[in-house]
Amino acid sequence: MSEAGIAARWRVIAGAGRAALIPFFTAGYPSRAVSLAALRGAADAGADLVEVGVPFSDPLADGPTIQGATHAALEGGMTAAGVLALVHDAALAIPVVLMTYLNPVLAYGARRFAGDARAAGAAGVLLTDAPAGADPDTEAAIGEAGLDLIRLVAPTTAEARLGDAVRGGSGFVYLITHLGVTGVRDAVPADLAAQVARVRRVTALPVAAGFGIGTAAQAAAAARVADGVVVGSAIVERLGKDGVAGATALVRELAGAVHEARA
Repeated sequence: MSEAGIAARWRVIAGAGRAALIPFFTAGYPSRAVSLAALRGAADAGADLVEVGVPFSDPLADGPTIQGATHAALEGGMTAAGVLALVHDAALAIPVVLMTYLNPVLAYGARRFAGDARAAGAAGVLLTDAPAGADPDTEAAIGEAGLDLIRLVAPTTAEARLGDAVRGGSGFVYLITHLGVTGVRDAVPADLAAQVARVRRVTALPVAAGFGIGTAAQAAAAARVADGVVVGSAIVERLGKDGVAGATALVRELAGAVHEARA
């Protein structure tokens, strides 16, 4: 599983002089069996880390694709405990980051969730709707369990608050490249390099860009300026339409584009 941890993985990536591909999957979509196979397929296809979404009934930050996948997973019986069991069974050799809203963590019990997540093989947690410092107890539970706490930064995060927004984080910083919800956009923002640069001024952590990136060309463009590239909606959509083979093919295409972007 993910014993090597996120920092160790980034050292390998940086040593290779390239960026990282971080695909996102909604746990349990379109079924548990397919979700499990898709995670393993992504690791085999060149993903450097993987984000696993914990389904939640009110996914406000997500667009139609991931909202639909989330509701389908919940209807199929996926739970927070089921997500941890899925991560355990996947037994990936790359780090797994659990991307979740705060509510499922609190309902499970923050310390119990963090301990069980670590035992399942997760390496980090990203709390989508909890700004830095909003829930110190949950943050402490994550850190004490040996998990990285991934911080989110948006284009609208004020310069004066940027340092506070990433304080206490580890693993990497997730840079939201577009305002609004998740979903594929037409292009990578023209100011992405400037967005990445301003985050790097306040942290030494790697910066991974996500939201709106869905094609190999977009992923390559982002990889030239960011340390990592997160792709979610495009992969979830492909998995729903074309199954594991289709999603794995897309991950392989994206990985090639990201890994070769700086060559």
